[in-house]
Amino acid sequence: MEDSTEKYEKIFSDIKQYFHIKDVDIRTYSPLTLAYIGDGIYDLVIRSVVVGHGNVRPGQLHQHTSHLVKAHSQSEMMEAILPELTETEADCYRRGRNAKSPTMAKNATMADYRRATGFEALMGYLYLTDQFERLLYLVNVGLRGVGADEAV
Repeated sequence: MEDSTEKYEKIFSDIKQYFHIKDVDIRTYSPLTLAYIGDGIYDLVIRSVVVGHGNVRPGQLHQHTSHLVKAHSQSEMMEAILPELTETEADCYRRGRNAKSPTMAKNATMADYRRATGFEALMGYLYLTDQFERLLYLVNVGLRGVGADEAV
């Protein structure tokens, strides 16, 4: 696992270097900014898992992915990983959950949407602090917690 994590961290490092992205204090990012990048990273992880389970029709890929990236599923996953969080991670989640967003997800309750925003903020925080192995671990715990680890 360490070799693959090092490869991922190298990719993230290469992106920063190639595009001249300076290191910034992560505490300066708003929770909605963390959620923005976290949404993309989580989507990439789930798409990678779904595609890794076999070459199927794009419609099936989309169906599996959509189910796992919707606000309700993220909210349920968050409940499963809450006991695993460090104090810093829990603070990041709470900041994201409590952020006032100008939009709301389609087909989601406000409670699910807020928990999902907190989940995405946590994913963004872990990504931007080069804790990709931790991100993968928490996603795995979340998938197992909602019974989706075998479905993907």
